[in-house]
Amino acid sequence: MRKLLCLCLLLSGLINAAFAASVTIPLYLTSDGTTSIGTVTATDTKYGLLLTPALKDLPPGTHGFHIHVNPSCAEHGMGAGGHLDPHKTGKHLGPYGKGHLGDLPVLIVKQDGTATLPVLVPRLTVKEIMNHSIMIHEGSDNYTDNPPMGGGGARIACGVIK
Repeated sequence: MRKLLCLCLLLSGLINAAFAASVTIPLYLTSDGTTSIGTVTATDTKYGLLLTPALKDLPPGTHGFHIHVNPSCAEHGMGAGGHLDPHKTGKHLGPYGKGHLGDLPVLIVKQDGTATLPVLVPRLTVKEIMNHSIMIHEGSDNYTDNPPMGGGGARIACGVIK
């Protein structure tokens, strides 16, 4: 009986892992909209949304990383609109604060231009980011509204989440 219970628990865990929601998002430079820089895979976990980048050809350093409202990367990324804020907080308080949901942990790009370090977003799920866009900004992010939008600056890469 004990072995059967252990087997059931193991299978339950494997089934849940096998059916975890996941989406792979291709990203492109906003300068031309056609140059691929890789993908970000979004996966639901019990701790929140795990974003796993497999990106290349980016400037080294930390970059603002956000979910934007519109499912568009047109007009050099401006078609994506503003940061995802379904609760209309109007505040830029970071991924762990009570501001808008579009704030993600900063994206860290290594000296060779690659980004592979996953980030965890505790307040989002795959379902909530569908039909929006994901954006990488030129500068870092201080998670405040001063300077505007945390100081991330220009939109350098974008992907539509389908």
